[in-house]
Amino acid sequence: MPTLPQLLEEDIQCLQSVLSEFLVHSDAQAALVIDKAGFLIAQEGRYDRLDFTTLAALAAGSFLANEQIAALIGEDNFNSVYQQGEKTSLLIYNVNAESLLVVSFRASLGVGVVKYYADPAIQRISRQLRIAHDRDPGTGLDLSILNLADTSSLFRKQ
Repeated sequence: MPTLPQLLEEDIQCLQSVLSEFLVHSDAQAALVIDKAGFLIAQEGRYDRLDFTTLAALAAGSFLANEQIAALIGEDNFNSVYQQGEKTSLLIYNVNAESLLVVSFRASLGVGVVKYYADPAIQRISRQLRIAHDRDPGTGLDLSILNLADTSSLFRKQ
């Protein structure tokens, strides 16, 4: 599985800024940047009683399952999943090989509006992740192999 670049505080701040601007323009409720293993990288917005960590994990699973379905039917250009609800809808976009953008929005808000504003946000997110990768291209972090019971290998004094 591809790895995320090591992200600095400035990277996270940039991602949160992009998400915040996206929410203002699109009128969506919440936006998350997650890795394809389902780990939450950045989040903005509010949604009462919603666990963003769980949403990230389930959204990644949903996207990857739909990606496999697309491959079965011969679809090569698969970049999003749209789940329409009565009150709330969800749009999951492929950002790059490692990450996804997850957007939660009121069902009364047209998906076209969200898609319109998502495209430039995705480009900016991808650009920041590329900057982080180019900063130290030989290193990365595969969160799917992280042992949450023992993170000592990640957090050491230098």
